[in-house]
Amino acid sequence: MIGITAYGGYIPRLRLLRQAVTEANAWYAPHLCGRQGSRSVANWDEDSVTLAVAAARDCLGAERQHLRGLLLASNTLPFAERLNAGIAAGALRLDESIETLDLCGTPRIGLSAVSQGLARARAGLGHTLVLAADQRQTRAGSTQELDYGDGAAALVLGDGPVLAEWLGSGTVSVDFIDHFRATGATVDYHWEERWVREEGVGRLVPQAIRQALAHAGVAPSAVDHFICPTPFAKLDAQLAQACGLPAGAVVDNLAQSVGDTGTPHALLMLAHTLERAQPGAVVVVAQFGSGAEALVFRVTEAVRAFRPARGVSGWLARGTPERHYSKFLAFKGLLALERGMRGEQDKKTALSTAWRHRSALLGLVGGRCRVSGSVHFPPSRLSLDPGQPLLDTQEPHPLADRAARVLSWSAEYLSWHPAPPHHYGQIDFEGGGRLLMDFTDLDVGEVDTGTAMDLVFRIKDVDDRRGFTRYFWKATPVRNVPSQP
Repeated sequence: MIGITAYGGYIPRLRLLRQAVTEANAWYAPHLCGRQGSRSVANWDEDSVTLAVAAARDCLGAERQHLRGLLLASNTLPFAERLNAGIAAGALRLDESIETLDLCGTPRIGLSAVSQGLARARAGLGHTLVLAADQRQTRAGSTQELDYGDGAAALVLGDGPVLAEWLGSGTVSVDFIDHFRATGATVDYHWEERWVREEGVGRLVPQAIRQALAHAGVAPSAVDHFICPTPFAKLDAQLAQACGLPAGAVVDNLAQSVGDTGTPHALLMLAHTLERAQPGAVVVVAQFGSGAEALVFRVTEAVRAFRPARGVSGWLARGTPERHYSKFLAFKGLLALERGMRGEQDKKTALSTAWRHRSALLGLVGGRCRVSGSVHFPPSRLSLDPGQPLLDTQEPHPLADRAARVLSWSAEYLSWHPAPPHHYGQIDFEGGGRLLMDFTDLDVGEVDTGTAMDLVFRIKDVDDRRGFTRYFWKATPVRNVPSQP
């Protein structure tokens, strides 16, 4: 049996209120006024790689050595020539023998990556982790600024006991251009909406769905959940009607709370659906882009026993309203704020040092002395315990998934920071280890001595001069996760 063996997602904490956007731009774009709801916004220290890592951690448990492949699908990868999937693999502490690959070029590349993962499983190449993430740029005052959102999703594809069995697929590959972005450009160019809706999505997606249902041997009336992200209101319901799918099967596309996250959105909706899907349910997931693609799954009994770390429901509940439009613009790099002299630093990274310490920097792996039991970070050959210096006694000791608490902290405005005040402090890890870390995703007054903290993989800083992003781990307050259905 081939299919999905694990799933997860990630939605950033900040939810920009669309009213804040329309009010700020009412002088220029009054036709957008009245738009309600919110859209997800990545923090300044998040990009498509960190979003993907967060989704992977939501999906994966402690046992990850069974993974033999990692496919990262995104149209907003930070590096054009550096293996972004390799960064994610390092952060997840995956075996260095794993096959990694970046995929891009169309909004449906996430579904294409799932198809590749299924093909790998059929070929006996083991389990594949598929990650999809996007953080798209828009122009101020545009419809896309309101419609888009940031997020990520993760699926593990393989054989054996599966949560959802793959039944069939359908693909339509044509050069239908509804929008495009040239190499070096940051914002997409969009064509006329009615034409895209009727000639593009309305014609091509049903072809892929009919192919997939025929391949699966499933009648349209037997579909229980239909997933097809589209920014056009009620178009998913029209597609369902055109294909003979039950009207009640159409899955909420999260437009009012999250927006359209692009490449990962179909997989994000699928992960959300699997949280509540019952065994035996048939799921059709489709996505448009340079044609269309559709996959058919049947949920199995095993779905009852699996739960992601938070799940899409947990990330949705974790959201906090953001009312500052200028903050959104600054985080997206569309508003240059005064940094002052303290912000004038050369962020050059020594690539040789980054290589030698890659496990510590990407995976947050410390060293535990097998003699004294003390934990050191960064790890080194010398363990400096009081009165007992020892050489070459440290063994790898991962810290990222360990419980941690604040020992001491500070929140200050003196140094330049993209989201002042700059929160940081000493973190004590369960089982030993102490580390001075930056804090992120928190409000003033939210931390104190003893506050429980989670560790998250984020951007440490960006070398604007050379275009290099440096990653490390930060601490964020543990927040209660609502119970899932």
